[in-house]
Amino acid sequence: MFEEDFIMRQIREMVRMMLKLLFQIDLDSNGSWEEVFQGTKETDILRELFSLVDAGRIDKAENQVYELCEDPDAANLKIVLMFYDYLNGKEDEFLEQCGFSREEIKEDLKDLVSKFGLSDMAETFLHEN
Repeated sequence: MFEEDFIMRQIREMVRMMLKLLFQIDLDSNGSWEEVFQGTKETDILRELFSLVDAGRIDKAENQVYELCEDPDAANLKIVLMFYDYLNGKEDEFLEQCGFSREEIKEDLKDLVSKFGLSDMAETFLHEN
């Protein structure tokens, strides 16, 4: 349990730091993700991804995220970060029912962030103990 909480905090802090440094987005003070991304193409994509996650179709949502990363565009990086932040916010029991773990979230996030040339930054936050 403690290890899962630690991984959850690592992921949350890395996502928030990257959003703030790279995009000047402060999720902690700017309200909900919908307010931050209001009126952008990212909003519709995130809604669809979050809907899939909520329905327990994490694999399908993650496949779509991987497809987005074929184009390492800054907007796609924001989607990746927000997707994994949302997924990371789910309860352990929900993730287990869907065949997912925090460790998998962490590893997949590291993998995708590296596609944007940010592996060193991710490694700083998501290092092993």
